[in-house]
Amino acid sequence: MQYQDLFDQFDANGRLYAGAAGRPLGPVPWAAHPAFAGVQLKPLVTAAETGGAFSYHLVRIQPGCEIGLHTHDPQFETHEVIAGAGVCECGGQRIGYQPGVVAILPAGVPHKVAAGPEGLCLFAKFMPALT
Repeated sequence: MQYQDLFDQFDANGRLYAGAAGRPLGPVPWAAHPAFAGVQLKPLVTAAETGGAFSYHLVRIQPGCEIGLHTHDPQFETHEVIAGAGVCECGGQRIGYQPGVVAILPAGVPHKVAAGPEGLCLFAKFMPALT
């Protein structure tokens, strides 16, 4: 999977800066999504680090897998598509996901994301933080 090479850069060279101090992203482990097979998460900024204001994650969805229908309340969620392709269904709307697409998913609205045959990589941000 070509997209894997892109996200590997976050493990090899990635750094997160909050103010003047930076920290490497490589030591932050990828974890299997607790509910959806073929989905991995890398938490970059957690609720504990922001006092609950927001959280920020890298998300990898393997080819043909999906984050099934679910709802976040009270969180707004944003997706920034980095690599791969797929479809997001949110509130009855289908959004084609490809690099460069940014989607804002309102709080309380059911949504799901399915990866296409090459998989899908995105940044997901939650406001307030997902705990």
